[in-house]
Amino acid sequence: MTAHDEGAPLRFATFLAPNMLPVYRFLTDRIGHRLGRPVELVVGRSFDQFEQGEADLGVICGLPYVWLADRRPPPVEPLAAAVLTGARYGGRPVYYSDVIVRRDSTITCLEELEGRSWAYNEPASHSGHTVTLYSLIRLGARPGFLGPVVETGFHQRAIRLVAAGGVDAAAIDSQVLAIELRDHLRLADGLRVIGAFGPSTIQPVVAASRLPARLKDQVREVLVGLAGDPAARPVLAYGLVDRFTPVGDGAYDDIRAMLATIEAAGWTSLTQTAVDL
Repeated sequence: MTAHDEGAPLRFATFLAPNMLPVYRFLTDRIGHRLGRPVELVVGRSFDQFEQGEADLGVICGLPYVWLADRRPPPVEPLAAAVLTGARYGGRPVYYSDVIVRRDSTITCLEELEGRSWAYNEPASHSGHTVTLYSLIRLGARPGFLGPVVETGFHQRAIRLVAAGGVDAAAIDSQVLAIELRDHLRLADGLRVIGAFGPSTIQPVVAASRLPARLKDQVREVLVGLAGDPAARPVLAYGLVDRFTPVGDGAYDDIRAMLATIEAAGWTSLTQTAVDL
């Protein structure tokens, strides 16, 4: 059977930080209950899985969403996005990339990052890569501004690399960072935030475009309806989520604009140096 068949299993793929797995597991259970069919939570391997029929629903970073949305036809469409708790988010589906250093670091502001070593999660991350490039360009920096740059694979590894003194600084998704500092007090004691990049539209929950419109509408309704579900409150609170709100493609025009800025500047990789220009 295919995902189009009534009652066939669906796959919900997460491409985001592992510390949000309890939230995504709850989402798959609620979606499966509403649809009356099995929904399996899987860890995404490739964004092409949505086109290949290996992923039907999922949560992905805003940067690869923009890449996928630019394909013709686009293989995914956004359904909803989280609104995080806290006044800094203003009740909008946005997040920040908080720049962290060790608590005993001499770095006090973003301008003092020049020549300092840096960790980031991966090139396909908006929060760890694209928004960093965009923000440094806005500060007047150019390739070679940072010192040695290390790719870690996950935000959580970058956090621990900074805490251990392996690198001087990193930009971390503010939701991921807040969960890590809440749940690991030794990290909270050893780190300091010196600034933030953003805000940016937060990562969307997406559906494969090939799915029936009614199914996509039902999934969106499940996500938005969690705000009124008492059983959902503890799980959402774990992920620092206040609620989910519907989003469309235009919500990610901010990321498109940041991409255009870094492409115009010719600085598209954190590992790029001045001699690469």
